[in-house]
Amino acid sequence: MSHMKAVGLQRYLPIEHPESLQDVQLPKPQPQGRDLLVQVKAVSVNPVDVKVRAPKDRTEAAPRVLGWDAAGVVEAIGPDCTLFQPGDEVYYAGSITRAGSNSEYQLVDERIVGSKPASLDFAEAAALPLTTITAWEALFDRLGVAQSPEANAGRTILIIGAAGGVGSIATQLARAAGLTVIGTASRPESAAWAKQHGAAHTISHYEPFVPQLRELGFNAVDYIFCLNQTAEHWSAMAEAIAPQGKICSIVETQQPLNLNLLKNKSVTFVWELMFTRPMFGTPDQIEQHHLLNEVAARIDAGELRTTLTERLTPINAEQLRHAHALVESGRTIGKIVLEGFA
Repeated sequence: MSHMKAVGLQRYLPIEHPESLQDVQLPKPQPQGRDLLVQVKAVSVNPVDVKVRAPKDRTEAAPRVLGWDAAGVVEAIGPDCTLFQPGDEVYYAGSITRAGSNSEYQLVDERIVGSKPASLDFAEAAALPLTTITAWEALFDRLGVAQSPEANAGRTILIIGAAGGVGSIATQLARAAGLTVIGTASRPESAAWAKQHGAAHTISHYEPFVPQLRELGFNAVDYIFCLNQTAEHWSAMAEAIAPQGKICSIVETQQPLNLNLLKNKSVTFVWELMFTRPMFGTPDQIEQHHLLNEVAARIDAGELRTTLTERLTPINAEQLRHAHALVESGRTIGKIVLEGFA
């Protein structure tokens, strides 16, 4: 049996601990069914990696591999595959219920994989899948935003955390759909980044929203996409949303939310988790394949761009611990990507 390099964990430890992520050798997997075996060329790190790795009183018998963003080359395909061939360059986020991308080879269901944007290198492509799927599903599936700019004339969206990983692509997609994007950003550099990626205006998430929105000439917003601290922003969102507006969040809360705040305005609240489709094997999970291909086409046409801000090399435990620490700080702009196994 052939082996491969990977980075895994057996104990859930603070990131400063040298055993929080370790270099390991694992058996190289074989594709069955609709799985692709992908040779991983680049990976990126997301808040979900940090959450899954967070200290807890549990141990794994075999090393657990994290990582839910990759770009690479199809090495082999399962007998039921119809969408890809060996040699194809791909990008994908994968599934939270399977081994992650921090390994030389990974199995992934072809229905949640896209063709890598031809105009990007592997690192630039690896920055995108998880955040792109999240932003796309939130805007177009959960919030029901129309895809045509004409339909969205005069409509507004507030994106809370506009300069982060999801915010960096959500601002681009929302602007391309014709929405006026107002992003929250707390520092000059994050405000500048949000504006470069499609935000018409920025406000601070440390101040009440409504007075800041009124200063910009908006009494309310039609949509809100919350990318951090749902509970903390709950009453501010309820106040800022327009009657019959819609709010989507990706951040779970420790305490219950008071839905009564949304009642008089008949406001919709909806969650987005990009792992829902692969986790439950939903009949429409191939939508992730389609949307990744659509975004790749738009990137190659120059309409959208990668959100990569930092490259680390190679893909190993030391560099991944560094990347986790950066993401854990909560201050990263765009995406951190690791490329190449040594």
